[in-house]
Amino acid sequence: MSSSTFTSSLYLLTSTLLLQNVLGIDPLYSSCSGNENSTANYGSDKTSLNVLMGSFYHLAPANNKGFALGSLGQNNQDRPYGLVLCRGDVSSSDCRSCVANATREIGKSCPSRKVAIIYYDNCLLKYSNKDFFGKIDNESNLCMFNVQNASNPVVFNQKTDELLSQLANEASYNTTKMYYAAGEIDLEGSKKLYGMAQCTWDLSRVDCKKCLDGAIGKLQSLANGKEGGRVLGGSCMVRYEIYPFVRA
Repeated sequence: MSSSTFTSSLYLLTSTLLLQNVLGIDPLYSSCSGNENSTANYGSDKTSLNVLMGSFYHLAPANNKGFALGSLGQNNQDRPYGLVLCRGDVSSSDCRSCVANATREIGKSCPSRKVAIIYYDNCLLKYSNKDFFGKIDNESNLCMFNVQNASNPVVFNQKTDELLSQLANEASYNTTKMYYAAGEIDLEGSKKLYGMAQCTWDLSRVDCKKCLDGAIGKLQSLANGKEGGRVLGGSCMVRYEIYPFVRA
């Protein structure tokens, strides 16, 4: 990504936007960088990049893995590195649809760019002309939060930190569903708080935990006392809500 870190705080103000986020219809955010006038854009007609992006459509949903990465090309200057990650609770068909949408949209939004990333509710896709595999992406961070404040923000923040810290630990050492965890915790009365944490599979367990801890820290500062929030990064994501949002 570019040298500058982007952190966007988006407000879920309208029912239309909320519906789009729930259904995963439209991208939550996309960003791209790199010299668009360069003649070395992954080969003529971007063949290597197009082939790589096309392979993700088949590879990511296979066997419910929801993850794929790879690089393609002979010349290092024209060699793209890319990955796709579907949310750990989505079906293979929803994963495939999201990957198809992401591939199509990133091609329209970031033509002739060397670095790009796109977030959907159900998946993340990114590519670069630099090898980023196994490295924490600290530059691509999108923060979203609910505009509603919790009635008791002190207690709510404590419960949020407790749940997300637990899920970060579980996701980092989850051997049955790699680097994904979801759960809930009791709030006042019959209310519950729901959460999710996930990392890209190229990270080590230590780096997964480090990435999730960093994302939780961003939520603590940007979504303090809010009834819902999430951080989407190029290497990990965390989310919490006062309603169930993951699929069983």
